Parts: sequence; C-alpha cells; structure tokens
Amino acid sequence: MSQPTPLMPHATASWLVDNTALSFEQIAEFCGLHILEVQAMADDLASSKYTGRDPVHSGELTHAEIEKGQADPAYRLKMHRAPVDVSRTKGPRYTPVSKRQDKPDGIAWILRNHAEISDAQISKLIGTTRNTIAAIRDRSHWNIQNIQAKDPVTLGLCSQRELDQAVAKAAKRAPATEVEEEELAPVDARDEKDRLIEQLRAEREAASRAASEAAQEAEAEAWLTAKRAAEAAERNG
Repeated sequence: MSQPTPLMPHATASWLVDNTALSFEQIAEFCGLHILEVQAMADDLASSKYTGRDPVHSGELTHAEIEKGQADPAYRLKMHRAPVDVSRTKGPRYTPVSKRQDKPDGIAWILRNHAEISDAQISKLIGTTRNTIAAIRDRSHWNIQNIQAKDPVTLGLCSQRELDQAVAKAAKRAPATEVEEEELAPVDARDEKDRLIEQLRAEREAASRAASEAAQEAEAEAWLTAKRAAEAAERNG
C-alpha cells in the first residue's frame, strides 16, 4: 500500500533538493512526483518557482529518516506523520487572485437571473461581502460602468452543482406569488351564486328605474300637448 504524499509535494521537493543530499529518485518517490520534475527544480528549469517547505518542521519527516536516505540511495523514505486533510470551513469561499476581478460580473449575473437567491447565499457561493452585493444591486459600485453580467460557473467562481443547489434552496424558501395564490385558491360555488343573484337584481332595478323615467317623460309630454291644444282652442274661440 502506497503511503500518503506531503501536503505540498512540489514545495517539499524543492526544500529537499536544496537542503539534503537525497537522490532525485528518493525525493520524487516520497513526494509523489516524476523524477524529471525534481531534476528540473534542481537545475532551476521548472516553469514555476516554489518556496521550499520544511517537511521536518511539519512533522512529515524526521532528521533521522533523512539521514537514512542519504546514507543509502536505495532506501525509501517513510512518512513520519501523514498530513491532515484541510477541509473547507464555513464562511466566504476563497477565490484565486486571478479570478477576483471576475466576482462583480458573477454577482451581477446572479442578481439579474436569480433574484430569489439571498445575499447570504451569494456571499457564500461567490466568496464576497454583502456590501459589494448591495453596491452592485443599487449600481453604486465604484466600477459599475465596467461590470458585465456573466455566468459565475463559466467564470470558474463556482460549480454548476453549487449554483443549482443555491437556486433550489432559494426556490423552496420563496413565498408563492399573489398570482399563484389566486390560481390555487378554490372557488366557492355559494359565493359565485350570490354574486350572480346580486348582479341580476341590480340589472332588474336599473331596468325598472329606466321604465319609470320613460313613463314619467311620456306623461309629461302628453300633458304639455293637451295644454297647448287647449290654449289654441281658446285663442280660436
């Protein structure tokens, strides 16, 4: 069974190259690297420069173990104490410096496409502060003119699974809209019948008032006609 590798293999290999007389093979095997990677570090040809990490200080090796390896090139170094897995703690997500400038674009995209996601969720998902979220929402952010809404998954700020989980969680917490409540509300047949009766009663009353007014107008017209006829008869007589 293979033993665990150091917590920071490349940095550990760099330290062993600079501070011990171990062979490249021994260092490569202990750190879980290819021998050519170790040789490139020794020749200062590696594309990335690593700051050495002392495995003795971290407890992964002992001086005695290093001395055994230096005395016998065929000796395989044994891990003294396996590194403890680093688990992500609660709080804002760590974002590499190269991607931090993309955060405002990702926040803007979420605010535009998923307004139901809370500021606390966005803060945890993107690794930002609520003040930044609020500034982008009300367009008071210092760089608002250059912020363009972009999918945070595409930008590498979070995974699609994490985004989907945040959306699903927000959807469960969001209250139903008024429209949905109206659509889901059952219609009371009794209320509907009462409304119909009230409507018919109002129509009958309106028709009755109209007929009464018409009768009064006809009566007044007849009276006026009779009066004019009587006055005309008197003048002719």
